Amino acid sequence: MSRLETGLLKSQRFRRAREDDWRRLERLMDKAEKGSLSKLTDEEILAVPTLYRSTLSALSVARETSLDQGLIDYLETLSARAYFFVYGSRSTLQDRLAAFFRTDWPAAVRGLWRETLVSGALMLLGALVAAWLVSAEPEWFYAFVPGELSGGRDPAASTETLRATLDGAHDANGLSVFAAFLFTHNAQIALLAFALGFALCLPTALLVLYNGATLGAFFTLFASRGLGVELGGWLLIHGVTELFAVVLAGAAGFRIGLAVAFPGQRRRLDAVMDAGRTAGVAMGGVVVMLLFAGLLEGFGRQLITDTALRYVVAAATAVLWGAYFYAPRRETVRVR
Repeated sequence: MSRLETGLLKSQRFRRAREDDWRRLERLMDKAEKGSLSKLTDEEILAVPTLYRSTLSALSVARETSLDQGLIDYLETLSARAYFFVYGSRSTLQDRLAAFFRTDWPAAVRGLWRETLVSGALMLLGALVAAWLVSAEPEWFYAFVPGELSGGRDPAASTETLRATLDGAHDANGLSVFAAFLFTHNAQIALLAFALGFALCLPTALLVLYNGATLGAFFTLFASRGLGVELGGWLLIHGVTELFAVVLAGAAGFRIGLAVAFPGQRRRLDAVMDAGRTAGVAMGGVVVMLLFAGLLEGFGRQLITDTALRYVVAAATAVLWGAYFYAPRRETVRVR
C-alpha cells in the first residue's frame, strides 16, 4: 500500500469516528445563523461548547498528522462558525440600542459627575465674567460675540429691533438663520471640547469658558434693554438641552485630559483607554441631545411664542434630563 493510500485511509477512519459530532455541530450552526437561535433547545445550546471543543481537538490532530487539506479546511470553517456562537455577542442592534439608552448612557453621565460640575462651573464663570464686563463697558460685547453670530443684535441695535428678534414679529427668516447658526456654534463647541480634551484639558476649559461668555454677553445686552426675561425663554426652550450637552461634552473632554495628565498607577495608555470608554459613551449621547435640541430649536421655538410657555417647556426638559440621568434606578445585568 502506497503512502498516499495510507494517508487517505487514515483520513477516512478519522472522519468516520468523529463525523457525527461535526455534522451535528454544523446543523446547529445552520439553525442559529438563519435567525432561529431562539428555537434551539436548552440541550442543544449546552451541547454547542462541547461539540466546539471536540472539533477544535480534531482540527489539531488533523494538522499534526497532515491529513488531507480538504478535511482541515472544513474543520477550520466549522470551528470559526462555532467560535462566534460560543464567544461572540448575540445581542441584536435593537438590544444594543435599548441597553445604551436604558443603562449605558445614564451610567456614563453619572460616572462623569465631578467633571460635569467643573464644566458647568466654568461655563457659569465665563457667563458671569462676560456679563460684568459688558455691563461696565458695552464694547466688550464684540470681544465675546463674533459678528456672524450676533447678526446685528449688538449694542448698536435699537430695543425694538432686539425685541422683534425674540417674538418673531420682524425678520422671521433672519431669526431662523440666526437660531440655526447659534445651534451650529454650540454643537461645534461641544464636539471640539471633547476632541481637544487630550491636550491636558486646557482647550476644553477655554472652549467651555468662551461658550459661557458668549451667553453672558448676549444676556447682558438684552437685559440692559429690559428684555432679559424674554431672552431667557427664547434661549432656554432648547438651550437647557443644548447647553447641558455642551457641559457634558466638556466633562467628557476633561475625563480624557485628566487621564493623560494623571494616569495614577496605571500605564498612561491604559488610563486613557479606560477614560475613553466612559467619555465615548457619554459623547454618543451628547449627539442625541444635540439632535433633540435641534428639533426644539427648529419647531418648538418657532411654534411656541409665549414666553411663559417657553419657560414651561424649558423646565420640563430640565426635569426630564435630570430624572433620566440622576434619578435612582435598579441596574440590570447584561447577559452576553
